[in-house]
Amino acid sequence: MSENRKTGKLYIVATPIGHPKDITLRALEILKKVDAVICEEIRLGNRLLNTLHIENELLALNEHNETREAQNIAFRIAQGETMAIISDAGTPVFADPGQQLIKLLYQMDVPVSPIPGPSSLMAALSLCDFPIDRFIFAGFPPRKSPERESFLQKYVGQTTPLILMDTPYRLTKLLTEVQSLFGKGTDILLACDMTQKKETVFRGSIQEILPKVSGQKREFILILNLQRNKRHP
Repeated sequence: MSENRKTGKLYIVATPIGHPKDITLRALEILKKVDAVICEEIRLGNRLLNTLHIENELLALNEHNETREAQNIAFRIAQGETMAIISDAGTPVFADPGQQLIKLLYQMDVPVSPIPGPSSLMAALSLCDFPIDRFIFAGFPPRKSPERESFLQKYVGQTTPLILMDTPYRLTKLLTEVQSLFGKGTDILLACDMTQKKETVFRGSIQEILPKVSGQKREFILILNLQRNKRHP
């Protein structure tokens, strides 16, 4: 790339995971001044910007169009535009679309800068009353049941805290699977709907917590305290 050509910049902007006031002053400034905001879904992006009283162009980048759109967006940024990428909630790119775009920008020597802020992962970890100096982030299990069992089975026998996430409607399914594979006495922390009105943090064994949330649809992060795992048949 020519040294005389003006290049743009991409900002990785963290946004609220629930409570709309959990937005940094710097994030507000960036979202207002960039040429466009990249989001997963236009509808949700519009809702966020409207809540923050910000008007800006929105570009959709998600799992369905990332291969194609990442190139178009990277070209615009390389030509001098500045953009911000946001996720539906929390810190972008982490378990969300955006990596292909960032990879292209690095190859084009275009600067990428993080605007740190809310993160559901860090929020959940901050609630732990057990050591988290090391942990395993396993993320989202596969959708299909046989693959899910194989995925979870890999972590049976671990003694490092294990972090799992899934869609709200699979909360009961995941807890049931974990109880079956890791044991009903497995010590867990289940953080539901963090920063929202229905925020609830459950601590105890999975056999104690599962009945309390069974059948519910909630945003959640599940942390298994495998250091204290007491496996039951």
